[in-house]
Amino acid sequence: MQDLVELLKQNAYPGRGIVVGRGCVYYFIMGRSFNSRNRIFVETDDGIRTEAHQPELVEDPSLIIYHPVRTMGDALVVTNGDQTDTIVEAGDFRRGCMTREFEPDAPNFTPRISAILNTDGSFELSILKHQENGRCLREFFCYEGADEGVGYFLSTYVADGDPLPTFVGEPIEVTLPTPDELWSALNEDNKISLYCNRGGKVTIFNKNLGD
Repeated sequence: MQDLVELLKQNAYPGRGIVVGRGCVYYFIMGRSFNSRNRIFVETDDGIRTEAHQPELVEDPSLIIYHPVRTMGDALVVTNGDQTDTIVEAGDFRRGCMTREFEPDAPNFTPRISAILNTDGSFELSILKHQENGRCLREFFCYEGADEGVGYFLSTYVADGDPLPTFVGEPIEVTLPTPDELWSALNEDNKISLYCNRGGKVTIFNKNLGD
C-alpha cells in the first residue's frame, strides 16, 4: 500500500483523479492550460458540477464543463466527464461505460475514469483507454469493500508529458489522507478543485476561490 500524499507530492501532473474507500470518495481536477484552470466545483442537488470561474474567458467548454458527481438511486457516481450523465441515465454503471470511450483530445486521448460507490460498501472503478489501433480498451475493477483507512486510486495520467502518458495497471491501493492533506499534496501550479465525501459529509476546495 502506498502513501497517497507522498504519491501526489511526487507527481506534478496526474491530471484528474478518483479515490474510493470505505464510505469515502475523493475527486480532483488539475490543468495546464488557462481554459482548464478556469474552473470551480459547485454543489448541486445530487452532487457537483464544474463551472467556469470567468465565463467570458471560456475557449471551449466541451470537455471541461460537466457533472463529476451524481447520485443514482442510493449509489454515488463519480467520473471525469459527461459520462456521469450517461451512467445515471442508463441506470447501470457498466452499461453506461460500455457506450462511451476515451476523450477526443488527440494526441493525449485522455482516458475516461469513473467510479460507483454502493450503500453496502462495495464499489467499482473503470477506465476507458485509447489503443494504438484506435479502438477503446474498457477496464473494470470491482471491489467488495475496503478496510478502514484504505482507498483505491485511479488517475488519467501517470505523469506530466507531451503527449500525456495514460494511467496503466490496476487502481493503486493507498492510505486515505484527510481532505486538507490531499489538497495540500496536489501540485500548487496545476491543481484546480477537489471534492471530498466522507460518510456523507461533503467538502469542496477551489483554488480560484482562494482555497
